[in-house]
Amino acid sequence: MKKRKLGNQGLIVSELGLGCMGMSEYYGSRDEKEAIATIHRSLDLGLNFIDTADAYGIGHNEELIAKVIREHRQQVVLATKFGILRGKDGSIAEINGRPEYVRFACEASLRRLGVEEIDLYYQHRVDPNTPIEETVGAMAQLVQEGKVRFLGLSEAAAQTVRRAHAIHPITALQNEYSLWCRDVEAEILPTCRELGIGLVAFSPLGRGFFTSQIKNIDNLAEDDLRRRLPRFQDENFQQNLIFLKRIEAIAQEKGCQPSQLALAWLLAQGEDIVPIPGTKRRTHLEENFGALEIQLTVDDLQRIDQVAPQGVAAGMRYPEALMRTVNL
Repeated sequence: MKKRKLGNQGLIVSELGLGCMGMSEYYGSRDEKEAIATIHRSLDLGLNFIDTADAYGIGHNEELIAKVIREHRQQVVLATKFGILRGKDGSIAEINGRPEYVRFACEASLRRLGVEEIDLYYQHRVDPNTPIEETVGAMAQLVQEGKVRFLGLSEAAAQTVRRAHAIHPITALQNEYSLWCRDVEAEILPTCRELGIGLVAFSPLGRGFFTSQIKNIDNLAEDDLRRRLPRFQDENFQQNLIFLKRIEAIAQEKGCQPSQLALAWLLAQGEDIVPIPGTKRRTHLEENFGALEIQLTVDDLQRIDQVAPQGVAAGMRYPEALMRTVNL
């Protein structure tokens, strides 16, 4: 497994990471035994970058990961996030970046994870009611105390990243980035590169869309998050399936799966980008791993750009209410 440098502060991670959110909720039923086996298998394959958050499963995901990493702590680069408070019904009740909450959330995550230090600590969403300088100032204090090694932000606007970076170096920005979500290329990615900040790409497979396994909304469980996402609904979904067929055709020519092509394309966008495809099964993990063997030529990349330009997807990536929580 090759390594990539995230940011300019010294963090080195595997070129693919593992997103663990779906092991706890959002994408159908849980299978804790298989989830744990998947994390173990990722380590066997050389993936050392494990991504979670205190909001995933309302603490469950961090506790799940703790069952694996306690015996592999030196092998794992552990990333988690704070700032999204969930209501009893699972909805987002509050975005909290107040300094006193930063400390409370970090100490709670340390307990659930069973570790003394978090390698990469993100603010999950920017709190519009708390200046970013105050939030990052509190995060920086955690670094000074040895509870956190590196700092990150998620779904933050370019100007917010600049303000945060002026308070304490930001190592990574986590944003959605894929063949159907290229918004970061306009301003956010150039800003990260100017400041020496790595980009961690979540949902690099379009929340499973590029696996080609979702042909109808009825393929999804009743409680699956994707049923509520505009890109998976009605006419938007039908339009996106037409776009997917073009990706499938290129993948067939390359002798790979569409999901592998999507990951290979993202890896080719720069050495400062680390995709963290989420999976809860070993079979999908191993399929994702196969993307590392795919070599895309300049002609391949140009052709992919032609069929997947910025804005190609029909529909917003979140419902309107959730869109108001990103790029602040």
